[in-house]
Amino acid sequence: MDGSAMTQASIAPLDDRALLRSLVEGTSSDTGREFHRSLVRNLARALGTVGAWLTEFDEATDRLHALAFWYRSGFLQDFTYSVVGTVCETTVREDRVVHVPDRVIDLYPGAGQFPDPPVSYLGVAFRGEDRKVLGHLAVVDVKPLAATAQLLDVFELFANRAHAELRRLRLEEALRDREEKLSRLVGSAMDAIVELDGELRVTMMNAAAEKVFACPGATLRGTHAEALLGPAGTTKLRTLADELDRCTGGERYLWIPEGLTAAPAGCRPFPAEATLSRFEVRGRPFYTLILRNVDDRVEAERRIRALTAETDYLRAEIAAEHGFDDIVGRSPALHAALQDVSRVAATDATVLIHGETGTGKELFARAIHDRSARREGPLVKVNCAAIPAALIESEFFGHERGAFTGATQRREGRFSLADGGTLFLDEIGELPLELQGKLLRVLQEGEFEPVGGSRTRRVNVRVVAATNRDLDRLVREGGFREDLFYRLSVFPIRLPPLRERGDDVVLVATALASKLARDLRKEVAPPGPADVAALRSYSWPGNVRELRNVIERAIITSADGRLHLERALPARDPAPVAVPAAIPGEILSERRLRELERRNTIAALERCGWRVGGDGGAARLLGVSPSTLKSRMKALEIARSPPSVQQSRPHGGG
Repeated sequence: MDGSAMTQASIAPLDDRALLRSLVEGTSSDTGREFHRSLVRNLARALGTVGAWLTEFDEATDRLHALAFWYRSGFLQDFTYSVVGTVCETTVREDRVVHVPDRVIDLYPGAGQFPDPPVSYLGVAFRGEDRKVLGHLAVVDVKPLAATAQLLDVFELFANRAHAELRRLRLEEALRDREEKLSRLVGSAMDAIVELDGELRVTMMNAAAEKVFACPGATLRGTHAEALLGPAGTTKLRTLADELDRCTGGERYLWIPEGLTAAPAGCRPFPAEATLSRFEVRGRPFYTLILRNVDDRVEAERRIRALTAETDYLRAEIAAEHGFDDIVGRSPALHAALQDVSRVAATDATVLIHGETGTGKELFARAIHDRSARREGPLVKVNCAAIPAALIESEFFGHERGAFTGATQRREGRFSLADGGTLFLDEIGELPLELQGKLLRVLQEGEFEPVGGSRTRRVNVRVVAATNRDLDRLVREGGFREDLFYRLSVFPIRLPPLRERGDDVVLVATALASKLARDLRKEVAPPGPADVAALRSYSWPGNVRELRNVIERAIITSADGRLHLERALPARDPAPVAVPAAIPGEILSERRLRELERRNTIAALERCGWRVGGDGGAARLLGVSPSTLKSRMKALEIARSPPSVQQSRPHGGG
């Protein structure tokens, strides 16, 4: 007899009644663990095998874990094994029923993991909707197992039931995960979330809603929305819910215009931003109301407005009491200049600031910017005298890559950087004539082309210019464009020199001494009587800049905590320089005073052979430093030339 005949002869036909009973019991209404145990026990009984087991598959580790394993007369607990090298590997890899009727241990040595070496095997894998293996169902026996039609039909019935149960368990697990995530999402939301049924009764509240309504959700469940919103809020909510009920499109949610005023029983009403959405469960309507208490935000905004108004008031008080930030002084001349700043700052008018070297032209430009509507924009500064003539156009308007030798990349100019803000052009009198026309175009039309570019750029820039030169005279001499001069001097402001500000020199010196002492980490007393006398007697041709240098030198050389300004001031030659005398009782104009100063300086230079510094220089004769004398010569436009020419040149104020 061949092997096939022996296999068929060794298997008795299945009893129909026993089969039916096993099938009913094995696919009964049990679920979960009890279903698993019942199914494999009755499967083994129906097929007459020693073992049957249902598993779940871990794809990451290639291991099968038995949900239930019936073997001989009992259940094996926690049976887990690797599929590698076993007949089960073939089952989970291939989408078919795998049947090995005999000699399974010879074909698959890994089958030795079982309690007794099996002889035959029948198994099938289960796959989910994503085609991934969920697990498998299999039977083994210690005798050959023929694949009769009846046996395969019975195995298929049990397998279908097991597959359905595994899929149900996976779906339940996925549903539990989603519900847990949703619960955490809703529970951790900062906004109050209230679920309402079709009658607007509370069915669920998150933690934020319990907090905002000051009541546990379990207490309010089943309560009508009126207990949370009050009559007016509930009426509005009902109207909006009816509107959602009539919607037939996909978007069944809306933003509640103007929000709601929640009025929970026993609590203070509060304004709330809110949204309402509608969904259905088994044909029943439900609504999700999401609220955010904006009471705190409204109060914060009110407080911010109050603090802003208070800050503006205090700033105005400080400005009225103490002047303009770093600009210190009380003299009528300074007060007049500050009044001009206040008048022009609120406009977009171009301002031209006149003043000698060191009078604080940049401080006044910043004061104009800080008090203008452009104060949130940039204040960009350009010193026209400090930029080489060949680079001024690029500095003003920028350049494109390759516009000239060394232009390796595109660069924005100062006008672009100052867009929306203020551009401060210091030493505007030093601007070359060839660039003055381009500057005039920007001032008039608000547009320019970068160097090497063809695209016109538009900017919105306010210009504040400053100079220590007499631009009116430069215009007459052809050194400055007349049209640009008139465009710049829409609102001229003259800054008084320190010698015209009376006792301001003492106030400024005191403020500078306090600040510089902190910066230098030294302690010095305020100016004493001798210091005050020295401050008042000196003419300060370098103005506040020279005063700062003198104060800093006095602090550095101080050994006893006092300034000793008489030692820090430039040395003075007692020999006077003859200058034209004023008529007794005559009130001199600024132009006359400037002419006297110019003649006095020229006289000192001529006496010293036009030598500026050193022991025999004019600086020592005038009692100023060589750098101060050079600045004064530049401001007064003094250059070495025949005396007749020097004294006959006209000279304007400013």
